[in-house]
Amino acid sequence: MQNIFIIYTGGTIGMVQDHATGSFVPFDFELIASNLPDLARLNYKLTVHSFTPIIDSSNMKPSIWVEMAQLIKENYDHYDGFVILHGSDTMSFSASALSFMLEGLQKPVILSGSQLPIGEIRTDARENLMTALEIASAKENGKSIIQEVCILFDNKLFRGNRSFKYNSAKFEAFRSPNYPVLAEAGIHINYNREALLDNTDREFIMHTELDNRVGVLKLFPGISPSFVQSILDADVRSIVMETFGSGNTMTDEWFLSMLTDAVAKGKNIVDISQCKVGSVELGRYETSQGLKSLGVLNGYDMTFEAAVTKLMYLQGQLADQKEVAYWIEKDIRGELTVND
Repeated sequence: MQNIFIIYTGGTIGMVQDHATGSFVPFDFELIASNLPDLARLNYKLTVHSFTPIIDSSNMKPSIWVEMAQLIKENYDHYDGFVILHGSDTMSFSASALSFMLEGLQKPVILSGSQLPIGEIRTDARENLMTALEIASAKENGKSIIQEVCILFDNKLFRGNRSFKYNSAKFEAFRSPNYPVLAEAGIHINYNREALLDNTDREFIMHTELDNRVGVLKLFPGISPSFVQSILDADVRSIVMETFGSGNTMTDEWFLSMLTDAVAKGKNIVDISQCKVGSVELGRYETSQGLKSLGVLNGYDMTFEAAVTKLMYLQGQLADQKEVAYWIEKDIRGELTVND
């Protein structure tokens, strides 16, 4: 019998409709259990921890990530795997954050949820939960097949820090454009063995120090100097700069001068692309040649969610900005691909 620990944070999967207003409101895990009698047929021992109050994922924040990480750490030796039921809107942020906080993970941590409540006739909740439980319990030769933080949605398993929510109207809510799907569930669950992390010989370490002093500068044609300056002057240690194409920006003197000044003041500026597919290649075009020399950092193919949460994690561990700058460009949890 496999022991699975379920962390129920909330989300659409456990909502019910308020007939007076027509809107969906959160309920508790008992609603899920009552709508899923097949749970009793599984050869799993399930332990459920429900957050009180239930959390709408739009209200997700670092302190809740810390609470989830601590729950996993406290129960790590007693369970074969962990399933986190979570609202889909910020699921990729939580999965990314947990991937950095749970170093050397040797057991699966699977985040899942649904686009429709479990009580609805055409819900995707049943399939998502049952498949997440099966993957969380899967072992070979006495060790877990999955040894990382993942998202399971619509029969596909994604590396958590490579995923993003791209669709709010389809069951296929998530994608991972720059990294292969880790597993796909059909009649059988087919694992992409070459894409999986193997932490078998690593020590499991939990990190709970997070520093959320991170800003975001998303470029667009016609962006004003005053707006750019307001972001660069914000009380943050690092800035995620969402650029065009393969990492390109405008080459106006005022813009490059502002970046230079910000870097000189100790700000880390990480260049990621607004494109969902592909990677930043500093220097490929003239419009990005000067960025590296200014001290702008290469975010390669990191998702926005991974870049933000990785900076929070690194800043929580490291007081030295230069160390943060060094590690943001390194692959530490399978979150980026360095272009040689």
